[in-house]
Amino acid sequence: MNQSINPQGLFDHPSTLPDPDARSRLARLIGMEDQIRRLANVLSILVNPEGVRRWQGKYHSDAVNLLEAVVRRPPLVVLSGDVGSGKTELAETIGDKVARQEDIEITLLPLSLSSRGQGRVGEMTQLVSSAFEYAFKVANKYKSDKGRARGGVILLVDEADALAQSRESEQMHHEDRAGVNAFIRGVDRLASSGVPAVVLMCTNRLNALDPAVRRRAADILVFNRPDAKQRMEVLSRQLSDAGFSNADLETLVDITGQQPKRDYGFSYSDITQRLLPAIVLDAYPDGPILPARAIELARSIPPTAPFRDA
Repeated sequence: MNQSINPQGLFDHPSTLPDPDARSRLARLIGMEDQIRRLANVLSILVNPEGVRRWQGKYHSDAVNLLEAVVRRPPLVVLSGDVGSGKTELAETIGDKVARQEDIEITLLPLSLSSRGQGRVGEMTQLVSSAFEYAFKVANKYKSDKGRARGGVILLVDEADALAQSRESEQMHHEDRAGVNAFIRGVDRLASSGVPAVVLMCTNRLNALDPAVRRRAADILVFNRPDAKQRMEVLSRQLSDAGFSNADLETLVDITGQQPKRDYGFSYSDITQRLLPAIVLDAYPDGPILPARAIELARSIPPTAPFRDA
């Protein structure tokens, strides 16, 4: 392996956290507090196990074996869910919360989809291996032999099923199988070396991931479309100060949910990126937002059809 790996082309917009923009984006993920807290804690323990050891010493000092199953898990977390469920936005910003919670620096390395290469023999394997090698080197600089890590690395793999699909498929090309093998070796190397690094994968097709990848996951978080309570929280935060009554908001919640001829409701992105902008742009610049008109618009916008994971 070339020791002077150039990350150019391997990653899309690497960043260092904490960062005000990432914090702001994370705060806009309304109704996902439970997932945010759970993911932040899982990642925090994986990149900085010293933190949970201090917690044990404070609250459960006599339970000497309590953390064995927690801190020895592979450094891999999978976020699975329908399109527009917010999992990618969460994956791109959760490192800010981890950095602030653990008081360390987090380097986010979003793996570029171009890492699949052009299908030439050995190319995909080399690119995946290079990405893990670079992540390892950055994480190794953060590693400390005397307790708390000085920082951590999150290697983000979006649309993970395009990179780590099951090798059991008869249609899978040999080069793709080699790439999955390289991915698994990368995860295992991070685990065995003890560097403060974790792989965070996002997928719409959990069942398409290779079984060996799924078995290695320390946690699999499943993201669903927002329920009525979550839709109310998103809509009320944005519209309650714009003249919308509780009755208006409840009507919008009902419209954006399941319907007799549609067994699915709006996704988070349908609400935040389509419905709310449509309401604003419809009123601008001639007058204020009118709840009756907003309700009419909501009825006219079809939600994104769900992805069916076979």
